[in-house]
Amino acid sequence: MAQETIFSKIIRREIPADILYQDDLVTAFRDINPRAPTHILIVPNVLIPTVNDVEPEHELALGRLFTVARKLAAEAGIAENGYRLIMNCNQHGGQEVYHIHMHLVGGKALGAMVAR
Repeated sequence: MAQETIFSKIIRREIPADILYQDDLVTAFRDINPRAPTHILIVPNVLIPTVNDVEPEHELALGRLFTVARKLAAEAGIAENGYRLIMNCNQHGGQEVYHIHMHLVGGKALGAMVAR
């Protein structure tokens, strides 16, 4: 079984977070260390440590990450100018919390996707 994370506690509302959206599959909340004017984390409610741990039964929740990202980008007023969706996997990918999550980042020009 995977190790519980801080995201698990946010999903259960055991620790405070600025939750913007929650349903039976996903929870979205503002990043506490934003890298852009809009920086929201969207996480599946089920703990999946990394993208390498994704199974076919996770497809519905992972698809919901994208539909919630679309909704939140529109609500934040960043949909028209654009935004970035980021998922990191393991150490070299920059993953810090081992509960997969999508970063919705925007509100300014974001520059190159990967440093050269």
